[in-house]
Amino acid sequence: MLKAILDNKEKYQPGLSIDCVIFGFHDNQLKVLLIKTKYSDKWALPGGFVPVNEDIDQAAVTVLHGRTGLKGIFLRQFSTFGAARRTSVVVSNSVLEFYGIPLGEGKWYASRFVTVGYYALVDFLQTIPQPLDNNEIVEWIDHNAVPELILDHRQILDTALETLRMELNLMPVGYNLLPEKFTIPELQKLYETILGRKLDRRNFLRKITAIGILIKLDEKKSNVAHKAPNLYSFDKKKYEEVVKNGLTQGW
Repeated sequence: MLKAILDNKEKYQPGLSIDCVIFGFHDNQLKVLLIKTKYSDKWALPGGFVPVNEDIDQAAVTVLHGRTGLKGIFLRQFSTFGAARRTSVVVSNSVLEFYGIPLGEGKWYASRFVTVGYYALVDFLQTIPQPLDNNEIVEWIDHNAVPELILDHRQILDTALETLRMELNLMPVGYNLLPEKFTIPELQKLYETILGRKLDRRNFLRKITAIGILIKLDEKKSNVAHKAPNLYSFDKKKYEEVVKNGLTQGW
């Protein structure tokens, strides 16, 4: 894969890359999609280079689709990372050595790159993690148990999570993270997991109901030990309107 990019490096914007923080929610855990390669003992965020004939947002969509197989999901640019020493010579050289690429031929890859960070919210059950080749694995990992990451990827992940927490006060979250039908406790648990703190049950119900994005279904959750809670779904049209116009309350 890298050899093909270097052979066609004139097709990519030099010094510019993309890194995606892909969040999913499953078993009451906020999970992050991470990559492990054979040439490093550390994990990494999914990323890629920017074609010269492609908008940067579209390049991020391409990376996201390539790693998850999904289209039309929530994706937001949240920050740019351009520290002078963010590119590691040791890491770059180890990758080039692994692929048998001479240092002179790999100079473009080993140069300083500024990366644009995006975060995405995806349906865990609909996502099929996809490695690019046999030299890597792609796995979901609980955001509280993320191992050591390469370069500044820990900073990128932490910044994405901080941004997501702040944006909970500006827009609803859940459409791409929960199943089509869910309970209020499940929605509250999602918010608590993202925020990293407990929320008052009655206060949460009052606030989330006031937003006007929920549809109460004539169904109850089955196979539960206690009184079956009502099921809800999102009103997609109203949800999109609130995402566009923003919220006026905080959590």
